[in-house]
Amino acid sequence: MAWNKKLAQIMGLLAVAVVVAACKVSLGLAPISSIDYNKVKTMQIVDFQNHADYVYGPLATTLNDKMKDMFMQQTRLQLVDNGGDIVIEGEITGYNQFNEAIDASGYSSKVRLTLTVQVTYTNNTNHEDDFENRTFSAFQTYDASQLLTAVQDQLIEVMVKDISEQIFNSTVANW
Repeated sequence: MAWNKKLAQIMGLLAVAVVVAACKVSLGLAPISSIDYNKVKTMQIVDFQNHADYVYGPLATTLNDKMKDMFMQQTRLQLVDNGGDIVIEGEITGYNQFNEAIDASGYSSKVRLTLTVQVTYTNNTNHEDDFENRTFSAFQTYDASQLLTAVQDQLIEVMVKDISEQIFNSTVANW
């Protein structure tokens, strides 16, 4: 009887070993970008200028830095000052705040801050991907009891991240 139990245990372990050996598990990440690195090696991101009616000084620098950081971290492209295989250029065209909600007393209770940029993308290795003057925008809402100066930097950080992701997805990720 004892040898039957031993034989059953050995057969069970053998069956598990066969099943494990037969399974092949492959883990990997989906490509973040659709770049053909054999053709595209460099990128040029021309600094976006702020041409909005309302100008907040740090906005253009924050946008430019975030875009360059995102593209550098999520691609293997080398950032160059001139003659990039892909070129992203544009401008900040809107930075506005509007009353979004009115409370019972007739005063604004929520304010929407909107950031808008216009982008031109040139892929010098495949001009079928190019686009010109495409508009991207993001917004954040804040409580009207707060001053814009108190929440502006936080809101800009979120909006700039959102717009940078939109531009990334529309250019090198081809979404």
